[in-house]
Amino acid sequence: MLNSLTPERAADLRNTLPADRFAEPDAGHLQEPRGRYQGTAGLLARPRSVEEVATLVRAAAAAHVPVIPYGGGTGLVGGQLASDGPLPLILSLDRMTAIRDVFPDENVLVAEAGAILADVQTAASDAGRLFPLSTAAEGSARIGGVLSTNAGGTAVLRYGNARDLCLGIEAVLPSGEIFRGLSRLRKDNTGYDLRNLLVGAEGTLGIITAASLKLFAQPQHRGTALLQVTSPRAALSLLAMARDQVGESVTAFELINGQGFAFLAETMPQVRNPWEETPEWSVLIELGLSGGLSAEAALEHLFETALEAGLVADGMIAQNEGQRTDFWTIRESIPEANRRIGAISSHDMSLPLGVLADFIEEGGARLAALGDFRINCFGHVGDGNLHYNVFPLPGKSRADYGNKKEQVYRVLHDLVHEMGGSVSAEHGIGRLKVDDLERYGDPTKLATMRSIKGALDPLGIMNPGAVLRA
Repeated sequence: MLNSLTPERAADLRNTLPADRFAEPDAGHLQEPRGRYQGTAGLLARPRSVEEVATLVRAAAAAHVPVIPYGGGTGLVGGQLASDGPLPLILSLDRMTAIRDVFPDENVLVAEAGAILADVQTAASDAGRLFPLSTAAEGSARIGGVLSTNAGGTAVLRYGNARDLCLGIEAVLPSGEIFRGLSRLRKDNTGYDLRNLLVGAEGTLGIITAASLKLFAQPQHRGTALLQVTSPRAALSLLAMARDQVGESVTAFELINGQGFAFLAETMPQVRNPWEETPEWSVLIELGLSGGLSAEAALEHLFETALEAGLVADGMIAQNEGQRTDFWTIRESIPEANRRIGAISSHDMSLPLGVLADFIEEGGARLAALGDFRINCFGHVGDGNLHYNVFPLPGKSRADYGNKKEQVYRVLHDLVHEMGGSVSAEHGIGRLKVDDLERYGDPTKLATMRSIKGALDPLGIMNPGAVLRA
């Protein structure tokens, strides 16, 4: 039985560490970016070390008080706040920001969980290396949250998710014990992999306090192109062609729908549309090559062969860093344009590449049977991750669609499940998709997850209600 963090219990917690480690929760810690959840809390803690985190967790466990780990607050599924239940302790990692060490020759960087993702990228660059994980929220997302949600981003196609970029972690378990697993090893077969258990657990099994991260050589030649494709199916054929020509040098492959350009024109006209006539489908592709190879020449050859094959109709290859930035600004601004328009229902899904185009066609057909909508379908299709968002018609609002939101949500998620996909590609389960996990998850997997949760967190204090129902 969990207890609320009453003023009396909060006073006891305050006695465990210096006074400046505590504050009253502010609005920023009780809201999430989309405004879907309003959180509650009895106290905000801002420890400076893993030992202080352990002290707080031990005290919370003794008092049976829930703990909500807090990173940068950029999560989109409500995992970083509790909207109901006993008042929790919010435990922020924002003071644990150190880059503890960099080993360029090993391609390893050790960072504390509160380090901003962009600062980790900069530290790697200063050492002549690349930390490739990149997301729209990289200026505020923190490494602990990135790992806890197994974030994806634009470079998953080449470098993998956050899980693939992590060699070791340091974490505080629900008992208050410290797991000191900051390994720099690439091979370590000494029993169960607790690192991979805690990465992606969304703070329900412990609090990540530091991580050993993989670095890579910086590509010597980078090329970026915006290509007009004839269909999503043609886009996937283009991806296969690109991989045949340059192998794993394809860093990013982003599908952009014409509706995205329309939303940008309506809400963010400062973002320039380079097309004279906006195509229904475009692809943003980026290559990273080393040695004496020319990324621009590789893109030119790809365009020529794709044009001959009827996969592309037009294209632009960035001639300088300014043009490259302009192309990426288009892609990275689409989520904000979506937010300003106001979606009826938003979806982060992944599908096998072989059925992705079928999903786009069938999803549109099934939604048409429900009513008239605008669909902005885009995303990291190189790794099968599709952001499929449904909007009101011009002149209408979400309120005009009554209960259609739940119908849209269910129709699309049922279709994802039918086609062997996942209803959570890179944003996690949080609190938003707990019902989905129960509806579509394998029963044996769910039972095993509950057993693991019960074994590591028998009191249920760690982020209760996230991932698994409290």
